[in-house]
Amino acid sequence: MVQVHLDLSEPQQHLVAVQIQVAPRLARLRLALPGWTPGSYLIRDYVRLLEGLVVEQDGRVLELQRLEPSAWVVACDPSGGLLTIRYRVLATELTVRTCHLDHEHGFLALAAVVLELEGERWSPYQLSCTLPKGWQAFLPLPVSNGVWEARNLDHLLDSPVEAGPHQPLHFAVHGVPHQLVCWAGGPGDERWLLERQPQLLDDLRRVCEACCRLMGVERPAADNYLVILHLVDEGYGGLEHDDSTVLVYGRRNLEKPNGYRRFLQLVAHEYLHQWNVRRLRPAELTPIDYHRPPVVPSLWFAEGVTSYLDQFLPLTAGLSEPEDLFLDLAEDLSRYRLTPGRAVQSLRESSQEAWVKLYKADAYSADAQVSYYLKGAVVALCLDLHLRRSGGSLMQVLRQLWLSHGRWGRGYSEADLVESFATQAPDLATQLPRWLNELDDPDLDGYLSSVGLFLDAEMASTPWAGLTPRLEAGGLTAARVVRGGPAEQAGVMVGDELVALDQQRLKTQDDLQRALRANQPQTLLIARRSQLRRLELRPQSPQVERYSLKCVVEATDEQLDAQQRWLLQQPARLG
Repeated sequence: MVQVHLDLSEPQQHLVAVQIQVAPRLARLRLALPGWTPGSYLIRDYVRLLEGLVVEQDGRVLELQRLEPSAWVVACDPSGGLLTIRYRVLATELTVRTCHLDHEHGFLALAAVVLELEGERWSPYQLSCTLPKGWQAFLPLPVSNGVWEARNLDHLLDSPVEAGPHQPLHFAVHGVPHQLVCWAGGPGDERWLLERQPQLLDDLRRVCEACCRLMGVERPAADNYLVILHLVDEGYGGLEHDDSTVLVYGRRNLEKPNGYRRFLQLVAHEYLHQWNVRRLRPAELTPIDYHRPPVVPSLWFAEGVTSYLDQFLPLTAGLSEPEDLFLDLAEDLSRYRLTPGRAVQSLRESSQEAWVKLYKADAYSADAQVSYYLKGAVVALCLDLHLRRSGGSLMQVLRQLWLSHGRWGRGYSEADLVESFATQAPDLATQLPRWLNELDDPDLDGYLSSVGLFLDAEMASTPWAGLTPRLEAGGLTAARVVRGGPAEQAGVMVGDELVALDQQRLKTQDDLQRALRANQPQTLLIARRSQLRRLELRPQSPQVERYSLKCVVEATDEQLDAQQRWLLQQPARLG
């Protein structure tokens, strides 16, 4: 048994005091703080926020030897008393994968807080908290007399902590209790939420039930489920856990129809992860290595398939319209087709390089990479429509993988995925690996046509310079320069100040757009490292700015029937 105590009683200090007690089994005990949180594929170096580490046994302070930046070893006596480990964690980062503590609330991602003790990963854990007056803590763990019980370290680290003067909201999904805890930067957060969206709890129930229907199950995988919601001025994101999720969302967007729909999609995405990626997970994540980043070539399936399906779930729940789905799909397909990096990085490479690229995007990323969320969703769309031609569906593949792997805790391999798709459509045994490993796009237009849809290109109204300007305090600067575009060919670099074009002063983004002339040389005056430079810019004719998804005017009955079944994620009809 490992006992963990968290002291949040001094929130004005933004420090969490941690105490861990254990009866040591080893004479030399290794202590290590995880480097990342499952579901967020970037080494976070949480150890940078740890301070004051002390280890005691039988009244003596033991000497610590540092092995790595985030790991120590301590000599102790297995026949002696309990080992007591004390330290503090700075909690000033408000994200779904870090820690935040102030006078209003506390949120802890426990992978950023709890040291892993050698030999104790599979031991049971107990957790207790000291809180400010009037606060209570919420975790997706069984609790008795103020002590939460975890089966092992993985179970504990998978359990986020939200604490504060919250009044939780409750709903049930097929008899399974669900709890919603909301923090919005002030008292009465839950009331604020329900005043603006009175039907929220019923909508959440309907979305969660739609996820169960999609998976072909009678109830959620969790026995209890906790939703932690942080409402901020601007923000969007979530992190999945076995029995909970943490969401961050912009409060103003929540009050807009489109924003509320996207919030429901976010809920659907993280809730569906309860199956796809948490319990049905790539073999490389079984078990989790908290200290070394595993290469996971199937992240496209874990995240891309979930991203594709989350747009359907509000529709199948009866909370949105087909036109909303077309709008959201068109936005994703536009982003995909207008991302030059899709011609540089394959989908498999994108998944493998998540640790070093997706979460470290910069001004040059769009030219060199493509998100496995985005391209994964596009490939998922094509797979779904491909399978429907022969009476199958992506949904059926997901269900079969759940039955063969997920519910048994078996990790799947790349070969398992290909085999699952090829079982329904044998040609995918060769086609799917090409989509994953090569740079050519699937026949997106052909697949959309099978359900009576097409992508309509919308042209920009101004010439194309291959340049994204940004207004900063010092003036107008180049935020992005497209690889191979007119601005790059002229010699513009990211960070250059855009001073004038053809002797016209550039003060705003509109100034630049109005001054561009297609297919003729123009003199661009820039400032770089305090030096003025004159460059010859030759803008090109207007390019495609976005795509919209439209219905074929004279669609056949077969196309319309296929479209209806696809929209509702129903089985395809043959014959």
